[in-house]
Amino acid sequence: MIEVFVRYCCNYNKPIKGGFVDSDSTSLQRSIDWKQGLAIALGVPLLILPSIGTFAIYLWAFAIVAWGLSVLQGFIQNLAYGEMATTFPNASGLPGFAQAVFGAGTQTGKFIGGFSAWSYWFAWNPVLAIYSILIGDYLSGIVPMFLPEFAGVSPVLLSIAAGIIIFTALILINARGVSSGATVGYILAVFSLIPLFVITVAPFFTGNFHMENITGSWFPTEWNWGLSNVLIFLGIMATAQWSACAWETAAIYGPEYKNPKSDVPKALFICGLICLFSYVFVQASVTGTLGVEGIIEQRVSPLLPMAAMVFGDWGAIVAIVMLIAAMVLIIQTAFNGSARSMHSMAIEGNLPSYLAKVNSKGTPMRAMIIIAIFNIFLILLFSFLEASSGPAAILSASALGYVFANGISLLAYYKAATDPKFKDLERPFKAPKGWKYVALACAFLNLIFYLVGIVYLNATDAGWGPTLLGFVVLAVFAPLWWWAQKEKKSKASA
Repeated sequence: MIEVFVRYCCNYNKPIKGGFVDSDSTSLQRSIDWKQGLAIALGVPLLILPSIGTFAIYLWAFAIVAWGLSVLQGFIQNLAYGEMATTFPNASGLPGFAQAVFGAGTQTGKFIGGFSAWSYWFAWNPVLAIYSILIGDYLSGIVPMFLPEFAGVSPVLLSIAAGIIIFTALILINARGVSSGATVGYILAVFSLIPLFVITVAPFFTGNFHMENITGSWFPTEWNWGLSNVLIFLGIMATAQWSACAWETAAIYGPEYKNPKSDVPKALFICGLICLFSYVFVQASVTGTLGVEGIIEQRVSPLLPMAAMVFGDWGAIVAIVMLIAAMVLIIQTAFNGSARSMHSMAIEGNLPSYLAKVNSKGTPMRAMIIIAIFNIFLILLFSFLEASSGPAAILSASALGYVFANGISLLAYYKAATDPKFKDLERPFKAPKGWKYVALACAFLNLIFYLVGIVYLNATDAGWGPTLLGFVVLAVFAPLWWWAQKEKKSKASA
């Protein structure tokens, strides 16, 4: 999903002097096949890391099933997105679809399309804070092994230091220009899959995996599927889709496949199967190796004790360093994507023109600095939560954005399939017949049930802070959009 985000930011309505580029210059070339589309999506499994502990706390071993159900939901939604990608080839990503459909009408429709883009931005912007806190927690486990004098340094300080150092370095590096998002995607896939695969597979060969840790802890003892349990489960599923439905990348690249009619379903099906296996397998491996209690004790960084158990202290250091490198690459990708998303929304008239400015290398430095400050604030705000639940709390807040982005995009799919303005457009790849009703049901699942569930889960897990933060950030779009519209009217009357 992160690569989808970058692709949307970098390809949708690129600016030139005096306005927007014409449609020909934004047309995407059909230059990849299903294998390349699949490779770009292979960094997705690492997105499970912030949620392993939270899922185990609330669902115990049944978290394994929850991940599987979430990936299956991804199959349903991504078929719709695959069709949209080939129907609107210049509208890249979920926000692009919503703006192409709703933005073609009234000001209200344009606001809805813009809000979808803002929601998608908020879904991925906090990746910087989430993975900085994860890096700090993993560092706190390995630094004392070779630097004992730093054994007393808290994970909070390491997270803040990691965030400041990484964000500053990336701003300085990207000020000189940024490389292709696709290249980053390939690197991300390699660096994320290797350590994740090695750490989670090894326990099966070393004898550290015990099936009774799963079968003996299937559900929490007090679980009875009452209203409270159902709401928690809906909240978990809303959180899960932030990660497990992220392989929409394979669908969103529809306009760039050489043969979308065959490449899209191949990439979707194979990528979905890989994600189905990886999400289920990783949670199962961690649960079977550490047990539910072991995961809860190491909620933020459960792969650290796994790596130490299997490889010993120094082997664990090597594996975790590789994992941290992958996290830095995710931060880099999300940082670039977030900044270009704000820049793109400013160019489209959905955010103030201040954010449309770039430096001589074409980098939106103003947006990058604002995003860095915002994420340092998130680290400071959530690093001190009880039970080290900072990453999960930030993810829960940002998942609110993903709920709205998915819901609005699925409504856009239904509108595109029924509105006379869109229903006769060419669709090189088509979802199964009647899929508009399935998509509509998923839209309501997101905008009603998941929304209620994640608010309840947030309140149960970390208080009202994450929910309040999420709604405040989403609501900020309204005055920013009003400001942008006022600017447009002033320029038009000048």
